[in-house]
Amino acid sequence: MKQAISPSLTVFKRELWSYFSTPLAYVFIVIFLVMNGIFTFDLGGFYIRGQADLQPFFNFHPWLYLFMIPALAMGLWSDERKEGTIELLMTLPIRLRDAVIGKFLAAWALSGIALLLTFPIWITVNYLGAPDNGVIFAAYLGSWLMAGGFLAIGSCMSAITRNAVIAFILTVAICFVFVSSGSAIVLNAFSGWAPQFLSDAIAGLSFLTHFDAISKGVLDVRDLLFFAIVIGAWLFASAIVIEIKKAN
Repeated sequence: MKQAISPSLTVFKRELWSYFSTPLAYVFIVIFLVMNGIFTFDLGGFYIRGQADLQPFFNFHPWLYLFMIPALAMGLWSDERKEGTIELLMTLPIRLRDAVIGKFLAAWALSGIALLLTFPIWITVNYLGAPDNGVIFAAYLGSWLMAGGFLAIGSCMSAITRNAVIAFILTVAICFVFVSSGSAIVLNAFSGWAPQFLSDAIAGLSFLTHFDAISKGVLDVRDLLFFAIVIGAWLFASAIVIEIKKAN
């Protein structure tokens, strides 16, 4: 078992260190924290709501991730191909799946670190009132799982092209579909003419639907399984694309 996870762990450490050896990690974290503060306290009306919860904080996460996470993921494989280092990576004594998982986990860990650094907001809401911390913890977990889904899609899009900007645009476009399909605007557009099972199917494919359920403190296995399947499927697709295009 140790031999099976060791290569992924090696890539994970290499990639995570590379983030913090350049300004990328620090810029990402600072922008993430600033944007969360703006969305929560200014746009979300944190103080004027008069409620001790973090609903304004988490409500904006799907839309914040729509641009922040693709920016983090766009260089996962496109930079490797552009700089020609993917050939070197493929010659190392590791399997392709280990490289895909290791690079993904490093980016996911960075997004998790950025999310954890928002803890002063959690402390603030506890100072101002008596929130349900179990619900807040579940929402943090759901937010991190959703970030993983975005990153897995970004990994696949980054593997498709050596142009990071194109990878960013493709990731935003696909993630927007996964998010907006659960919005009230889209579902209302189908409610007038489409059968209920079709509306439910569309809502069931949305990050928004599953994240909203988790953020209310309901840890349903179906919601957790949804994010696990999304992450696994898109990482598998990433490996297939890299295998096909590694000679290019």
